[in-house]
Amino acid sequence: MLTALAIRDVVLIEALDLEFGHGLAALTGETGAGKSILLDSLGLALGVRADAGLVRQGAAQASVSASFDLPSGHPAFAALAEGGIDADPGEPLVIRRVVRADGGSRAYVNDQAASAGLLRTLGSGLVEVHGQHDDRGLLNPRGHRALLDTFGRIDARPAAQTHERWRAAEAMLDQAATELEAAARDRDWLAHAVEELTRFAAEPGEEAALADERASMQKGARLADELTTAAELIEGSEGALALLRQAARRLDRLAPEDETLAAALAAVDRAVIEASEAEDRLAEARAAFAYDPARLEAIETRLFDLRALARKHRVDPDALAALTAELTERLGRLDSGHEGIAALEKAASIARAAYLDAAAILSEARAAAAARLDRAVAGELAPLKLDSARFRTAIAPLAETQWSPAGRDRVEFEIATNPGAPFAPLAKIASGGELSRFILALKVALAEETGSATMIFDEIDRGVGGAVAAAIGERLSRLAAGGQLLVVTHSPQVAARADRHWLIAKRSDGLVARTGVHVLDSGERREEIARMLSGAEVTDEARAQAQRLLAAA
Repeated sequence: MLTALAIRDVVLIEALDLEFGHGLAALTGETGAGKSILLDSLGLALGVRADAGLVRQGAAQASVSASFDLPSGHPAFAALAEGGIDADPGEPLVIRRVVRADGGSRAYVNDQAASAGLLRTLGSGLVEVHGQHDDRGLLNPRGHRALLDTFGRIDARPAAQTHERWRAAEAMLDQAATELEAAARDRDWLAHAVEELTRFAAEPGEEAALADERASMQKGARLADELTTAAELIEGSEGALALLRQAARRLDRLAPEDETLAAALAAVDRAVIEASEAEDRLAEARAAFAYDPARLEAIETRLFDLRALARKHRVDPDALAALTAELTERLGRLDSGHEGIAALEKAASIARAAYLDAAAILSEARAAAAARLDRAVAGELAPLKLDSARFRTAIAPLAETQWSPAGRDRVEFEIATNPGAPFAPLAKIASGGELSRFILALKVALAEETGSATMIFDEIDRGVGGAVAAAIGERLSRLAAGGQLLVVTHSPQVAARADRHWLIAKRSDGLVARTGVHVLDSGERREEIARMLSGAEVTDEARAQAQRLLAAA
């Protein structure tokens, strides 16, 4: 709901602060007083194209701030999140627009910079404006189907669910058919590749294992001669270890003769132990680096073939095993592909039939709802001086390419304004007054279950009076009971129905003209309605009639 509007330096408005509430508010005043400036100002805050002509003469810039109080689940919060704007559902939503005298503009939402596009998106869900040149809301046929469904309390979910299953089945069929066609073209290659990969039988991690073994064998080949020479110097009857043992035996016989010889024996014994350990380690090293030239050749051949096969199929060597499984599966699908395609075709056909059944039920429900809506609108036309007009909800089948989760129907509201005249879309009505009254009739018939919380009707009563104006006022009051409705009116019958009454007046000091808004009390309100009834000179009879209108409301 719109709670406040602050206007600064817009055309004739120097400074104006308005507060709004629930129910019906009437804005009245002399022609040219500036009622349209209020709507233009609100439109500026809601993303209408900025115009330097809106800046009051002599001012550097114009600004408008609109505050809204929204429930936590309002769609505006999703639009704000998408636009990167922080908003707390518990706080007022404040939209501000600034227009410079040179035509440049800036927009803010909760004091955060925003685009005019975001303001337009927000505005479409916050305020619904209907006037002589309305080109949105009920005039847009893209929203008529949803309006009809809401009016008829139609549940479109079964159609949406079956449509999703049908499209999923079609997608699976298309994918399988594409794969089958591609596989059939490449069958010879596929069979050869599967045979080659299966025969080679690559395993994950095999490249690294082969490379490590190959490196170890190559290292052994380089060290083999040196290790053999070192072993010969230590081992054998003429090796260092044998000589040390001979020396130890001789010293063992001499050691009792002298302590020095005993110490020498101990040192030689230690040397024998270390030499024995060196002999063991050399044996281990020779075993570790032992290589078989035939084995080395076999490893290198396998490694080179593995890498060549991976390059051929443009994969990593470790992925060859997975590729083998994938191509084998593709070949198997090709062999059993026709049976699989037949099964998928049957599944898609069943899913399509289920969608058609759900869509048919949906179409029947819409046809019944359309008949009720047509009768409801027809009942509103005569009191609004549209008794020669006819209204219908046109439902036509869509081409299959346009079928959607919402069904197979195109829905559009159409009217014929004169007897014998053909039906045409709402937007093509020539008379602005008729258009506004048709919109009001539709609003009442639809019970406004899907509209914005704030509605504005701009001079909906132009060109009518008496009983028709009274009927318009009664219907506006009924619509406002569930939310907030502002009406710019010249009709005393409509103004008398309002919960609040604002007088828009222009004053001049001889040099500068300014527009202001005054909230009328009960006495002032009677006087303004009397002026609307009698014109420039307010008579006692006009005041009495105004009082009767207020009492009847």
